[in-house]
Amino acid sequence: MSPVLAGVLQVLALVVALGLAYRPLGDHMAGVYSSPKHLRVEKWIYKAIGAHPNTQMRWPAYLRGVLAFSAVSVLFLYLLQRLQGSLPGSLGFASIDPDQAFNTAASFVANTNWQSYYGEQAMGHVVQTGGLAVQNFVSAAVGIAVAVALVRGFAATRSGELGNFWADLVRGTVRILLPIAVIGALVLVACGAIQNFSGIHEVGRFTGGSQQWNGGAVASQEVIKELGTNGGGYFNANSAHPFENPNGLSNLFEIFLILVIPFALTRTFGRMVGSLRQGYAILATMGVIWLGFTALMMWTEFAHHGTAFEIAGGAMEGKENRFGVGGSSIFAVATTLTSTGAVNSFHSSFTGLGGGITMLGMQLGEIAPGGTGSGLYGMLIMAVIAVFIAGLMVGRTPEYLGKKIGTREIKLAACYILVTPALVLCFTAVAMALPTPGNSMTNSGAHGFSEILYAYTSGANNNGSAFAGLNADTQWFNTTIGLAMLLGRFLPMVFVLALAGSLAEQRPVPATVGTLGTHKPLFSGLLVATIMIIAGLTYFPALALGPLAEGLAS
Repeated sequence: MSPVLAGVLQVLALVVALGLAYRPLGDHMAGVYSSPKHLRVEKWIYKAIGAHPNTQMRWPAYLRGVLAFSAVSVLFLYLLQRLQGSLPGSLGFASIDPDQAFNTAASFVANTNWQSYYGEQAMGHVVQTGGLAVQNFVSAAVGIAVAVALVRGFAATRSGELGNFWADLVRGTVRILLPIAVIGALVLVACGAIQNFSGIHEVGRFTGGSQQWNGGAVASQEVIKELGTNGGGYFNANSAHPFENPNGLSNLFEIFLILVIPFALTRTFGRMVGSLRQGYAILATMGVIWLGFTALMMWTEFAHHGTAFEIAGGAMEGKENRFGVGGSSIFAVATTLTSTGAVNSFHSSFTGLGGGITMLGMQLGEIAPGGTGSGLYGMLIMAVIAVFIAGLMVGRTPEYLGKKIGTREIKLAACYILVTPALVLCFTAVAMALPTPGNSMTNSGAHGFSEILYAYTSGANNNGSAFAGLNADTQWFNTTIGLAMLLGRFLPMVFVLALAGSLAEQRPVPATVGTLGTHKPLFSGLLVATIMIIAGLTYFPALALGPLAEGLAS
């Protein structure tokens, strides 16, 4: 079988698997966030944290819950790392330095999982399982909760109420993420991923030294890192490591985990607003972008000219033989079009245009299908912008799902789409202007610039993947990327929840003959065009200095 055909068959298998999971998972999540009942274990959690799950919150209260929980999480994870040297199960590793501890705490709480350290050489079992793995669950649950709050804003009628953050957080963790993660971990163990709490042991002696590995609860952390679109690996090689991702079957399963919740949330959205066709329109938009990027990535990596590439069947530098060009390309697109950041190959070694595709996937806002929750609310913000543009074209007050998009709503949507590019471009400009950050670049010219641009794109968009080659474990990068991750995660949430509150206070207006059909293919096409134009106008100059210049010169 040719490598190209193998890659195409993997895409088809993914589409079939996602299609089979779409309806049951989407309906289940809609039921979870609409049910008035609480499970017994959930009641125990509410009692332990002092929450009142039946109390309805307006958007300021909901936002306070999100920020308070996240602030406590950052502090807890920071202290856990700083105290690691005194904790049992640390495998003899020392406590983490302050700047590294801040960066890691911000990273995992912001659902980014950017890692500027070697996991197997820095973090013991307690920090890995009691700190990082826990944040993989709850940070994903926070993202889904914010998305559900926005959906409730569209569905509500003059109430201003968005639900209860604490109930949404607990339900998302207990009823959605945990059950799937348990089953997924068993599948990964069956594929060959490890799951233990063994210490550091020597696996062989070689000329000039020996090789050492430590075990860990890898399969359980691997499954939630993909399912929750987190991305942080137990090992520095991430999903290229055979302990995390042993073979082609596990690789395909991990891609499925990355995509399944973000795609299924479109059905949850349609179910909760009372129109499945609206969910299908959003799904079609996500699907078109994902398939387009996947096809383009496979073309750039398979068709790169040169004798060595032709013999290898594609650009194999930085890719695992177990996965090949096809499996690596599909994984790279899935992980950068979502906020996952896990890697099974090294994006810095992709062709110039291939590296640019991974970067552009993040710069779209990671909305095709995006992260757990963040992809849906990001796409809905883009839908609001598209409706507004359509209204300008026909001279009509824009409406979406029966809610008028007025001055307040469009200002909030505009702030949402501007804040992340501002963070990326400003931090990149400062890093390139100062002498010290540039010393971390191992490449010069366009590729070196791409390393810096990729780092801040990944951090501010809460992705977490990196162009291998940048030494990011410095005080400058640990601090600035940490700030970019926190601001890139929580500032957009402010605008999302404010928009949800504004929509929830409105009375729905009936559809008329002139109302734009937002469930039709025409709107999906307009939405795709809006997304590509906004990203292109925002990032094209920076991309032209980096991956485009490198790709055209090669």
